[in-house]
Amino acid sequence: QVQLVESGGGLVQAGGSLRLSCAASGSIFSINAMGWYRRPPGKERELVASITTTGRTNYADSVKGRFTISRDDAKNTVYLEMNNLKPEDTDVYYCNADSTLMTTYGPRPHDYWGQGTQVTVSS
Repeated sequence: QVQLVESGGGLVQAGGSLRLSCAASGSIFSINAMGWYRRPPGKERELVASITTTGRTNYADSVKGRFTISRDDAKNTVYLEMNNLKPEDTDVYYCNADSTLMTTYGPRPHDYWGQGTQVTVSS
């Protein structure tokens, strides 16, 4: 089991910055990658940014150059630095852990989710 707790959301003006944090606990070593997701209006949930155990990062085109994902292994925490925020960034941001779940049938992929943290960007 992996538990994820997000923090750092809030209200900010367009052009401002926020830093989201996701603290992981439990079966940390089962995690293969972690990421941040959001669900824009009228769209399905999308990956904002992700980082693997090797440090490889990926970003949605809409946030490239503005957001940076990083991790602190000593704290079991992943961060999302959000700069030059836009009103369209407004959403609930969810932390995700892509993990390997050990079962009696063998290893299986499994996703863990945090409760989400609200980001609101005013124009």
